[in-house]
Amino acid sequence: MPQPQMSFADAVVAWQLQHGRHDLPWQNTQDPYAVWLSEIMLQQTQVSTVREYFMRFMQRFPTVADLAGAGLDDVLGLWSGLGYYSRARNMHKAAQAVVALHGGVFPRSAQALQTLPGIGRSTAAAVASLCFGEPIAILDGNVKRVLTRFLGFKEDLALSRHERALWALAQDMLPQRDVAQAMPRYTQGVMDLGATLCTPKQPRCAQCPVQAQCVAAAQGTPQDYPVKTRKLKRSAESWWVLLAHTPQGEVLLEQRPPTGIWAGLYALPMFGSLEQLHQAVPAHLHGALEQEDVFKHVLTHKDLYLHPVRLTLSATPRMGHGQWWAGDVWPTLGLPAPVRKLLTPR
Repeated sequence: MPQPQMSFADAVVAWQLQHGRHDLPWQNTQDPYAVWLSEIMLQQTQVSTVREYFMRFMQRFPTVADLAGAGLDDVLGLWSGLGYYSRARNMHKAAQAVVALHGGVFPRSAQALQTLPGIGRSTAAAVASLCFGEPIAILDGNVKRVLTRFLGFKEDLALSRHERALWALAQDMLPQRDVAQAMPRYTQGVMDLGATLCTPKQPRCAQCPVQAQCVAAAQGTPQDYPVKTRKLKRSAESWWVLLAHTPQGEVLLEQRPPTGIWAGLYALPMFGSLEQLHQAVPAHLHGALEQEDVFKHVLTHKDLYLHPVRLTLSATPRMGHGQWWAGDVWPTLGLPAPVRKLLTPR
């Protein structure tokens, strides 16, 4: 274990070399396309989930030009189930911008990377530091937890001025020696610390390379960091879902509006009430409608209570909403996770 007198950055770099993660598919490369793709996918998503999606994307779209040239429906179809679909739409726009404005080559600085759609300050810094050795700090959720505990930073990060102060401190803590070579390992290391040791609950402080200098460890209160008081206001909605299908596997789907929940994705026709659903179905078919158990789907800011209403048909009549898709086509579309679950045979 590194000696206590080592700087935070030097200790993290040495620890990452020996104990950090080295087996993730987007590691051991300085390809900015692969690193950027992984960083977008990892936003608010577990590594275990991202691994499979990342491999599929790299196989289907091995270069940024391949992603830029793909249709948005193809991108959303491959993204289906990963959630937070605005990430995929911005990712597609960013790939097109890299090709159109930068000749298919990613900008090398964090400042330039932030001009691309969907790339915020921390993501830009991650790509610039991991791929190009730029001495610039990241501040994702894991890193905020590591730094606030290490520093004993108890200011409320719900206030932007306090987050700016933490950014400044993070920048001051970067490696000072062999910067171009140290930065990629430091950036990976501080992320690894938050993901594997400095976890939200039951952190493994005894194994941490900076425990001797950590304020929260000395206080015995790591769970008190970071401080963020503003809570997200949640709401709830109920939607009635028309699950119309044929024994041959055809299903009725409609594309969601370009803004709002599941923007641009394909979903089962959804209604604000059972009466509205009935109005969309020909009257002679009402007797075939079967209501199924309601279930809750949790979004970041809202709970959706979905009421599936099944309609099994031998043919594909004209309906008031949506269009029919063949059984070998609809699985390739961009579908929200609960819709795909409803359509999967039980």
